[in-house]
Amino acid sequence: MRRLYTAGNLPEAYLLLHMLESEGIVAHVFNENAQGGVGELPFTHTYPELWVEDYDFDRARRVVTQFELPQGPLESFQCAHCGEQNPETFDLCWNCGASRP
Repeated sequence: MRRLYTAGNLPEAYLLLHMLESEGIVAHVFNENAQGGVGELPFTHTYPELWVEDYDFDRARRVVTQFELPQGPLESFQCAHCGEQNPETFDLCWNCGASRP
């Protein structure tokens, strides 16, 4: 096995783990419970790590590269009822509750 990625926190590690699994890549998260050792261990040794089999490393590296790409700004839509701007992911206006056009 080979270390693929060192995450800043467990949610990030598991998000990437699930992305890898969706591509059919078996991965494991190590250091899940190491945060309790901070102070006795250097904090950099307690970060969650993702490990994969050697034969999947190149494919997994491509998934990580895609994961690390900066995300562009979300599009927005203007509410037809009150004129407020809403994120693309909303189905209702956050201001007045009107349905998205």
